[in-house]
Amino acid sequence: MLVAISNTPRDYAWGSPTLIADLEGREPTGAPEAEIWFGDHPGSPAEVHDGTERTLDAWLPATAREHDVPAKLPYLLKLLAAGAPLSIQVHPSKEQAVEGFAREEEAGVARDAGSRNYKDDNHKPEVIVALSDTFTALAGLRDIARTRALVDALGDAPAVTTLRAHLSVDDASEALRATIGWLLGEADAAEIAQIVDAAASTDSAAFAAELELTRSLHTAYPADPGIVVALLMNLVTLRRGEAIFVPAGVPHAYVEGLGVEIMAASDNVLRGGLTPKHIDVAELLALVDFRPAEPPYLRPTTAGEGAEVFAPGIADFALGHLVPGASSHLDLRGVSIALGVAGSATLTGASGESVTLAPGQAALVTPDESPVTSDGAGEVFVAMPGA
Repeated sequence: MLVAISNTPRDYAWGSPTLIADLEGREPTGAPEAEIWFGDHPGSPAEVHDGTERTLDAWLPATAREHDVPAKLPYLLKLLAAGAPLSIQVHPSKEQAVEGFAREEEAGVARDAGSRNYKDDNHKPEVIVALSDTFTALAGLRDIARTRALVDALGDAPAVTTLRAHLSVDDASEALRATIGWLLGEADAAEIAQIVDAAASTDSAAFAAELELTRSLHTAYPADPGIVVALLMNLVTLRRGEAIFVPAGVPHAYVEGLGVEIMAASDNVLRGGLTPKHIDVAELLALVDFRPAEPPYLRPTTAGEGAEVFAPGIADFALGHLVPGASSHLDLRGVSIALGVAGSATLTGASGESVTLAPGQAALVTPDESPVTSDGAGEVFVAMPGA
């Protein structure tokens, strides 16, 4: 069974007013359009267009036995359009989520409370693939020698000297833990402002992009300590079709661009700056992986004629990609969601049933329709369970 699904854009303030509209070939509404969710997450379940007037969270349990689908999806697929930087975020591991959720439940913290850290007991690893010509992100903590070199370029204001001292600890992970703990929990507003001012007024050919981002973040989030945390992170520019995988514990923030994102079905977010929302510094420090690392690029693997898969090696999800220009063939790993992103693609299942997807249009595909083929005229991403 192939059945069309749809949803409306979510109007978070950081959303782009044009990127999703341009993809879909329509006039912008004038409001920010940040994300479109294609899944059964109760926060914004997709509508199923089969005449039942059900949303996907109700449709799946009602048809699970008939169509051999689970009552709940293990993943959530999104279009994400960042017109302004998102908050710096970290997601827990499965074990951390189970423990944290149980702890807050036992303490009686309301699930909609602003101070609530764990909305559910699941982890939230995620992959994003760039759809715009470039997609800018912060992902993971940079090699500490390069970070020290960046800070050395900022001069000798007292707060910069303090920052440099925290980063001078021999063990790189401990240095970054101490630095982020100081920035988010101990440094006062005047110290943060002094570091940001130093970075905003510094010229350095080696770190031109990072310092330009500092100036941009200062405009969006004046005196936010996350601006300085961002100086410790890898600045990544993805070209169209390139991806990063963000596992548990890796700090990240999407800055600008359009992408297709897939994640485990969870709403667990610990914030680390660039936000007016609650930051639980102690809990954040307990979750962050402070080991410096290169940007977490994820390369696709070939998955048959005209197809590839972004597979991070987890059970929750993989993201298939049917490339334009040739007839494509993809074996599904379970109940899937196909999303058109360019051109017009006709997707045909094993039964011979088909659906045509324009950019921004999606369809749920039941496992008995595997393998699916595409006529090659358009480009399609396919969310499915992982290996």
